[in-house]
Amino acid sequence: MKKNLLSIGIIFMMFSCSTNDSLEIQNQEQKELLSKTEINSVIKKSLETKGDFKWSDQDVHTIWSAIKHGNNLLTIGYGNSKNNYQRSSTSQNIKNQILALVNSIEKTASKGKNEIFADENINVIDLKVTNKETIKVLLNDKRVRYIEPADYSFFSTSSQQRSSSSGGSGCGYNQLTLNSNDYRTVTPGARVPWAFDAHKIPQAWNYSTGSGVTVAIIDSGLSPEQKWMNQYFNDGYSSGRSVQKYGTFVDSWWAWSNNYDGVNDKCGHGTKMAAVATAPRNNDNLPVGVAYNANLVSYRAVENVLINDYHEKRGIAEALTALGNRSDVKVISMSIGSPFSIGRVEDAVKYAYNRGKMILAAGGTSTSFTTWYGVIFPASMNETVAVTGVKEGQYSKCDVCHSGSKIDFTVQMQRRNGTDNKIPVLSYYNGKENYVGGSSVATATTAGIAALVWAKHPGWSRAQVLQKMKESADFYPNKHSEYGYGNIDALKAVQ
Repeated sequence: MKKNLLSIGIIFMMFSCSTNDSLEIQNQEQKELLSKTEINSVIKKSLETKGDFKWSDQDVHTIWSAIKHGNNLLTIGYGNSKNNYQRSSTSQNIKNQILALVNSIEKTASKGKNEIFADENINVIDLKVTNKETIKVLLNDKRVRYIEPADYSFFSTSSQQRSSSSGGSGCGYNQLTLNSNDYRTVTPGARVPWAFDAHKIPQAWNYSTGSGVTVAIIDSGLSPEQKWMNQYFNDGYSSGRSVQKYGTFVDSWWAWSNNYDGVNDKCGHGTKMAAVATAPRNNDNLPVGVAYNANLVSYRAVENVLINDYHEKRGIAEALTALGNRSDVKVISMSIGSPFSIGRVEDAVKYAYNRGKMILAAGGTSTSFTTWYGVIFPASMNETVAVTGVKEGQYSKCDVCHSGSKIDFTVQMQRRNGTDNKIPVLSYYNGKENYVGGSSVATATTAGIAALVWAKHPGWSRAQVLQKMKESADFYPNKHSEYGYGNIDALKAVQ
């Protein structure tokens, strides 16, 4: 994959034969550039003091330096007001005006030459920018809602990208033999994970199994090798439903590439999340999903759980807006995230939210180097339902889980019986099993519970379903400072 490549074959280098003065200017600019270490220090300080980081709050030089470290690519969110994120004829005019402005500063001969990408649903464009004056002008333009270095990567090495208990950046293809204490078997021969019993999910199945509701998983895609999430998805007690697969991720170093990478999971994370939420209930002695009769829509929008790459940001936004435009999709689960806000993803979340979707997002799962993060983005948004994991039978966050005031619900996903096992789940490989932990599996589990409630009350709005989930949780009507409304009693939620 591109993130792990050390070379990309042939690199074309273009040398300018311009004057010595231009070379001197370039050398001076290079000396003035903030290093990635310096820029990351600014980001970390903001996260530690404010709990978030926004590029538009930074000075011109910091933003310009980050753009230079990110292939000179700038994302512009435009509109006639802060909340004007949806495309319209008015916003189209604003877009054209901004393009003309940028072209005039950048001295671009032909209109639109700088444009790399323009979103069809939200007011976002990506432009190639080299002039620091462009940044200064845009920051002071009332038609600009925000600007962000589109291709700046906060995490730049594989050692920095280990943000999940299941492997580097959440990826993993392991298959493990399940401990018999971590599941029980129900008819016609499916394994119920211990955590489902802890939340009374099997009892809830007497009232709802998710039938008629479509759950969308925005993640790394779906394994083509796990038949129970593909051609045998509609099997056993799970008959009469469908699975659909889409891909919005471009696996390329080049920002201008539009060669989508397909629908297949090349990480393993997306397959496990989809399985926890919707895996079939049949007679093959494999772990069942929470909403085993729900329909599934899988989007390969990212390479792994960490939103760090330009094409991942774009892929997520494209998936969210596409799902927002679908009337059949009720629940969207995102077990992925970033330490700080991403404007285009924020716009896309609001786009889907304002079309009635319930968007669940992981509160954060980290190893030691990221323990200073709070609840990550987009779980930090008011439009999402933030979920994290706790240990069995206690309100103590899992060993690698984040918590905080933005959390809405928790799921028991780490055992305390001497094994510290997590939740049993289908593996990447056909007919195999694995364990999965962190706030990721907690989020997918809660998405399944939301599907159960919505299937029981198909005429309800998102607000009504969410209210029922809150009323069925441990701390309601209060909200815990670290764990939100706490663990949901699924049986209570569907009664």
